[in-house]
Formats: sequence, C-alpha cells, structure tokens
Amino acid sequence: MKSIFDHIELLVRLAGIGQICLAAGSTAIPGILKWKTELTKVNPLIRHIFWMYAGYILVINFCFGFVSAFCAHDLTNGSKLAVLNTGFIGLYWVSRICIQFFGFERKNFPTGKWLVFGEIVLVSLFLFLCIVYASAFYSNLQKL
Repeated sequence: MKSIFDHIELLVRLAGIGQICLAAGSTAIPGILKWKTELTKVNPLIRHIFWMYAGYILVINFCFGFVSAFCAHDLTNGSKLAVLNTGFIGLYWVSRICIQFFGFERKNFPTGKWLVFGEIVLVSLFLFLCIVYASAFYSNLQKL
C-alpha cells in the first residue's frame, strides 16, 4: 500500500500550484474586504505598514509556490536544505492557521454565503499546505 510519502514530490508540486493560485487570488482580497475604505480610519503609518506587510505576504506566498511547483524534487530530496525549507514552509502555514483561529475575534469576520464559502476553501487549502509540508519535512528527515 502506498503512503503519502510515496507521492510527496507530486504533492509538493500541487501545493506549489495552490500557493501560486492563492497569491493570484489574494489580489482580489483588498477589494472584497474594502481595505482602502477601512484603512482610511487608521493612522497613515499603520496604513503603510499594513500594505507593506500585505505585499510581503503576497510575495512570500508566490515564491513558496514558485519554488514548490518548479523545484519539488529539490524540496523532497532529503538534503539539509530540503529539511530546513520544508520545515520553514510548514511552520509558516501552521502559524497561519493558528493565527486565524486563535488570534482573531471571529465576530468581526464578514458574512454572506460566498464569503463563508471562500473562507472554507482557503482554510482547506491552508490545511492541505500544512499537511504536505509537514509530511515533506518528515520525509526529508528520514532520508538524512
């Protein structure tokens, strides 16, 4: 019987495609959540920092996706660099999930069936990314 580890390179590649799609789709979030309007209520320095952080996150998600989609073998070959990179990317996504569910008050989340559906899709993707990179990390550790 084959396990997740027998398909880890393919899963990392799929995770990469998912992250590229996430980065592309994330460009719609400011409009959907009306960031420009909402951010006029905060100090200009806070607004600039917010946009800077949003830009960093967008670029990181795209870069993780690009590396995973096009260099999946290098992320699953058992090298020390593969261990560290898959561990870092896995920790990044686990942190993302934890911050969303334990760091935010849910009462302020937008409502509406499409927004709830979008959140379900995103959380499912985040969980998939957590599982894939944690599995790749473990697989790489086993190869050392």
